[in-house]
Amino acid sequence: MVGLAPRLTEAFSARRVRVDVVCHTAETLMVAIGEPLRLIHEGRIRPEAIDVRILVPSRDIELAFPVPVEAHGDDNPVHQRWLAMRNAQGQVLQHNLLALRSTHGIDVHVRFRALPFTPPVKLYLLNQEEALIGYYMLTRREEEWGSQTLDMYDVLGSQSLLFSFVKRAGQRDAAFVKESQKWFDALWETITSDLTLS
Repeated sequence: MVGLAPRLTEAFSARRVRVDVVCHTAETLMVAIGEPLRLIHEGRIRPEAIDVRILVPSRDIELAFPVPVEAHGDDNPVHQRWLAMRNAQGQVLQHNLLALRSTHGIDVHVRFRALPFTPPVKLYLLNQEEALIGYYMLTRREEEWGSQTLDMYDVLGSQSLLFSFVKRAGQRDAAFVKESQKWFDALWETITSDLTLS
């Protein structure tokens, strides 16, 4: 089991950085990427190019989670809360990465696409050399949102344990990284759709 921030820091030490992600809101990525960004701003690492592709659920689907414990009609505050979080976290992540263009002259590309399903796992592919996978663990919980208390089945993605598979660790790990990259690319190029964070 590994932490995302140190793995991202190592990935960002490469000349050309590529990060592909399947996730629910990008919250864990947004927080973890702070460490390599800090090191770039301190001049301790200096990638020439950064390419980040992120797959998150579409706003238009009925999510498997989070969902209200009690059925709601068309007005689903749990879905609205999730959508607001997904968009805000994605926008912060995008802004912080794209700022490196003007501050450090790094060629940065950040792209989002929408999945037509709720991913049951989170997957981070780093420079096509390492795959980190973690399971979203469902739990019932309450959370204040606006003027109401939401009783829902949800996940705490930041608490998911990440398991690392590294190409150079042997055939089994190399096969997992390769197949995970093929799976991501297939999703990216086929059933996902353009996504605007708003």
